Amino acid sequence: MTLLTQYYVPGLHIEDRSVRVPLDWAGNTPGEGFSGESISLFYRVVTAPEHVHDDLPLLVFLQGGPGGSGPRPLGPSSDGWIEEAVRHFRVVLPDQRGTGRSNRIDTHTMARMADAGARAQADYLKRFLADSIVRDFEHLRRTEFGGARWVTLGQSYGGFLTLTYLSLFPQGVTASFTTGGIPHVPADATEVYEHTFPRMAMKTRQYYERYPLDVERVAAVADRLAAAPETLPNGDPLTVERLQCLGSDFGMKPSFERMHWLMDAAFLDGDGSADAGSPLSDEFLSSVMTATASRPLYWPLQEFIYANGELDEPIRWAAQRVRDRHPEFGGDRRPLLFTGEAMFPWMYEQQSALRPFRAAMDVLMEDTRFGRIYDERRLAANEVPLQAAVYYDDMYVDSGLQLDTLSRVGRSRYWVTNEFEHDGLHGSLVFRHLYEEALNRGDLEELF
Repeated sequence: MTLLTQYYVPGLHIEDRSVRVPLDWAGNTPGEGFSGESISLFYRVVTAPEHVHDDLPLLVFLQGGPGGSGPRPLGPSSDGWIEEAVRHFRVVLPDQRGTGRSNRIDTHTMARMADAGARAQADYLKRFLADSIVRDFEHLRRTEFGGARWVTLGQSYGGFLTLTYLSLFPQGVTASFTTGGIPHVPADATEVYEHTFPRMAMKTRQYYERYPLDVERVAAVADRLAAAPETLPNGDPLTVERLQCLGSDFGMKPSFERMHWLMDAAFLDGDGSADAGSPLSDEFLSSVMTATASRPLYWPLQEFIYANGELDEPIRWAAQRVRDRHPEFGGDRRPLLFTGEAMFPWMYEQQSALRPFRAAMDVLMEDTRFGRIYDERRLAANEVPLQAAVYYDDMYVDSGLQLDTLSRVGRSRYWVTNEFEHDGLHGSLVFRHLYEEALNRGDLEELF
């Protein structure tokens, strides 16, 4: 293994490591030598201090996203599942390609490729989807961990990666856990947003029911922005559309409270009561900028995580097409409805962090050729124990669609609960429950 450094944070021993993987997996096989351009895959190995020298089984964490880097733990309890996991496993935390320290992609990357043209930029971005991510991890397992089979834990998009792993390399996995992340197979971006927008209307109503005064506050801010957009500290315009994107947090706890206190600080004049004539405070503008900041790969890849092989028709801005059929989300409607985890074309005009991606996005939205990420027949015959936490009220990944998929995946079991929102894994209970269920069922017998 390529060890870069090792150190302790309180309660955890951490090793920073890196390995090279091919940029393009076409013609290359995980675990073997490869040709062509390579990139860095960065990962951490995390253990409890008392287990540093113990030969524990491996658990690899499949991060949510897309475009999400691995956790940066502050201690065992800073990300609740880690505290339980290090009692039983050596935990591997990769930064997925294009994120964190794994050849990160941002505006600079797209700017450097501008002369190559939009098609080259689009083809480059396509190499950062699930088919490549999972091949990276399988290469890591075979080359850096001696081919030892490991347990996977997938959060959100990590659950999508789990089904890709079980489709492509089930022989590398002993058991799998997923939390809030079973995709609908067959995949369809339009279908996802047809479920999402009605749920966002419901979530918005719940927010206003909890904090009725915020109906007036939000309306006053929206009215002011409709008359003349404000300028955020980074120079981006704050429009009504961007204000609505604050709802992307509504599937996490305590999102309604975060929104309430953000709106509480919106108005500068007087006692801060709702007043469309009052300037918006610097504190509010800074907070909105941070809350709606564009993660470089999160939005550009958002709709393409549903692209599985040869598509019958291009994706063509699925979220925008579905939104156009829901006039209640119009920026002139009151009470103003918030939008969720959805990408829109205007983002690539208004947001400086996304403008360099626009040309590539126009090409990708008309593309129909992507890597194969799900093998339905192999999933039906799956023999790897899969234990899923399905959050009944999940805003981002529809629970009904999750259960439909699980009904067609071999050896899968699920725990349906409305006790948690989409981020339930980050507490102390969810992973422990899944782990104990699998242990008591004998699914982890070969590990211990």
